[in-house]
Amino acid sequence: MRIAVPFQNGQVFQHFGHTEQFKIYDTDGNTVTSSMVMDTNGQGHGALAGFLGGLKVDTLICGGIGGGARKALEEAGIQLYGGVTGGADEAVQALLEGKLVYNPDVRCQHHGEEGHDCNSHTDGSCSKHGEHHCHHS
Repeated sequence: MRIAVPFQNGQVFQHFGHTEQFKIYDTDGNTVTSSMVMDTNGQGHGALAGFLGGLKVDTLICGGIGGGARKALEEAGIQLYGGVTGGADEAVQALLEGKLVYNPDVRCQHHGEEGHDCNSHTDGSCSKHGEHHCHHS
């Protein structure tokens, strides 16, 4: 399995469409066999699904993600585990052990400051001000 995680400072970056780097993990069973950090080269949102597909990624662990990107990942055959927070390495290991806490219905849509909408938020974890985070714990 090849797993990608939007990555910043060792953590799962919380806005898929704005990530500048992914950490890519190659696995065999419950073991990470190699990992590398890849720059997105300014690509964002739905285009990132093509970027990940080109890297032969089949699984994505992320925080918040919009509907268009979710659809692009689905069309690329990439399994999504969204709403994940914390350390990227720890999230991958939890997935491999079948212990990853994630939200299968995580969605984040926003259209600038005006008209911002984060669906499925019941805990107030999304803020329109400053850096945008859509996630569920």
